[in-house]
Parts: sequence; C-alpha cells; structure tokens
Amino acid sequence: MSLTPLSILDVFNRYRSPGGEEYSVERIRSHLSTRHRVTACPFDEKEWTGPTAPSPLNQARRTLYNSEARLRFETAAEAAQADVAIFHNPYPIGSPSLYHSALKAKLPVVQFLHNYRPFSIGGSLYSRGRLLPDSLHGSYRAEVREATWKGSVPQTALMALMLKLLHRSGWLKSVRTWVAVSDFMRERIIEAGAVHPDRIVTLRHAWDSMPQAPEKHDSGYYLFLGRLVEEKGISTMLDAWDALHQQLGKNTPRLHIGGEGPLADLVTQRARSNPYLCALGKVGGEMKIDQLLRCRAVVIPSVWWEPLGLVTYEAYDYAKPVLAARSGGLTETVQHGQTGLIHEPGDATGLVNDVLAMEAMSVTQRTGLGVSGRHWLRQETEPSLWLRRFEEILSPLVKRA
Repeated sequence: MSLTPLSILDVFNRYRSPGGEEYSVERIRSHLSTRHRVTACPFDEKEWTGPTAPSPLNQARRTLYNSEARLRFETAAEAAQADVAIFHNPYPIGSPSLYHSALKAKLPVVQFLHNYRPFSIGGSLYSRGRLLPDSLHGSYRAEVREATWKGSVPQTALMALMLKLLHRSGWLKSVRTWVAVSDFMRERIIEAGAVHPDRIVTLRHAWDSMPQAPEKHDSGYYLFLGRLVEEKGISTMLDAWDALHQQLGKNTPRLHIGGEGPLADLVTQRARSNPYLCALGKVGGEMKIDQLLRCRAVVIPSVWWEPLGLVTYEAYDYAKPVLAARSGGLTETVQHGQTGLIHEPGDATGLVNDVLAMEAMSVTQRTGLGVSGRHWLRQETEPSLWLRRFEEILSPLVKRA
C-alpha cells in the first residue's frame, strides 16, 4: 500500500560553491515532489559574507546555537504543517538548534548522509594524504590539527566544540532514521558505534537516466570530472599519466581533466610538461555532454572514503566504462571486469595498468563494459524504485499512512 501524500520540510544549508551534494538535494526534492508536498527550508553560507554578515563573534555564537535559524525553521514547519523533516546539511548557519527544535516539536527527522558530517568536521574524514577515522569515534583532534574546516584551526576547533555539544545534548534523538548513500558508509558508521544499526539504512541516489543510450562515440581520450581537491586522487591520476607518457611516448592516450578547485594550478603546471594532459577548467552544459559522449572511459581515482560517487552514474548514462579506485561506495557501483576496472586508492601503477588493459581491449569489449554499466544504472537507480524505498523509510515515522 502506497503512503498517503505527506507534507515534507526539506532542510539544506547551501555551500558557497554548489557541488554534487546540492545537485543530489535538488533531485531528491524533485523525486519526492511527484507524490508529496515538499517545502524547502534553505540556509546559505553566503548569508555570513558581505556587509550585512554577523560579526565574527556572533557567527561563532550562532554556529553553536542559532536562535534565528531555529525561528526560521519553526515558521517554515508551521506554515507547511510538516509531517516530517528531511535534513541534509544544516551547518553552519542552521546549527544544532534545528535538531533541538524538531525534538521539542516531536517532528520526526530523516537525516541524509551525503558525506560523513555530523560525525566529521570537514565531512570527508580525510586530509593531506591520510584518512581521519577517529572523528567517527568522537575524537576530533586530528581534524583540528589539519584545519579541515575552511583551513582554519580556530574555526575547526569551534566546529569540533559544536559537534561535541550536539552529540552530548540528546538532540539527535529527533533523527528517527539516518540514510546512508552506500552500504560502505553505513557499515563504517555502525562499526564506530556512532549510530545504532536499527536506526540507519542504505538508500543509494536515484538517477533520471536518458531513455535511450546516445550513439556510440570514442575519440580515444579518458575523462575526469570533479572537484580538483586532494581527496579525489588528482595527484595519483597525474602521476599515472606521467608514467604512461614515459612508457608509451606518442601513443599515450589523452586525459581530459574537467573541474575547478585548489589543485587547479597543479593540474595546469603538470599539463605544461605532459602534452597528453588537458586541463579543461569548469565543465558544464553542452561541453560536459560532448566530453562524456566522446570519451573512451571515465576516471574516478578517489583516495578518500567516497560515499557513493555520482560521476559513475553520469558515465553509465552515456554507456561509458569507469576506471575507479577501490574507495568507499565506488566498490558498490563499479564491478571489476563487468562495468569497468578497479585499482587500489593512491596506486598510480594500478591505474596505469587499468588504462593499458582498457587500451588492449577490442572496441566490442570496451563497448560491452559501458553497456553493462548502463544496464546497472537503469535497473538500480530508477526514480520510482527510489521513491518506493524511501516511502518505506517514511511510513513508520508518520501518523498517517
């Protein structure tokens, strides 16, 4: 029996630069809106910039508990007559005040875990070449030393204090169900004792795939799409292509790198010495479609515990195989030898071997990998299937069904 349409309040604190998480939030709202009334309760980091921003002292105070944000949340919940609230990222402006308000109002909360926040300050459990899993156990010392919040030790320490207070307050009892986007993420959180197994479920993202696969194109280049940050394995990828250049010379396949971020200068610098590296900068719209249409395979060399990796979905939509690291949720979407190839995180030699293996394949073999990936996408990420699974999560939390 399907769930009676609900009034859902959707809470998300936007980042200064939109990324994969924000696009996932938009898709979730879109899919839920096909059957339920969804009201957005937005916060935005940009509210704390410019001439109208609160003073640094007031920002620090509101990070710990923002009464103004709580009022905005309560006003939105009352106006929507919300049956349930979905939280994505309420930090820093929403603050723990939103959990407190929901608990007081007995408004059930479903918390999506798009990354490792609120168990990690920076959200990635990673910094400067190493994983920081202690945060899952409530120890934030390593993240504070690494300044994982905005590159500032004092600001990271403030966020650490906020998370400590939140986890000790009991306000997270308002979260009736935690939703991890991969089994890997769910298992790591359970192993750390951060959430009881009965209160956390896995629900991978849905995807609005194209009804038909586009006409096959292969211009022979490999493609990276994503933020140019350390955890995405940029250095591993650049090292692999330098090794390929030394080994293959003029026969080296090109690597197109699309994206922006702190390592953009490194990519540009390495491209000057390796003619088979091409820095595209920001890629979107028709340019992104064209790059995906014509690439041979998509490269995802992440070195952090990737929660899921939606670039895999994009590749499969265009029937392209994926060369991925054995990192987090990527192991659940990339099947070695069936939809792509997998190497160990940070292993440039392993990535080199995967590229060489892909180059040695026949056109039919490469095409087969991409077709298998698209079949997986169509079977596993269909929006109506996602909606049915999510309604099964919602059903026990609301009074009317």
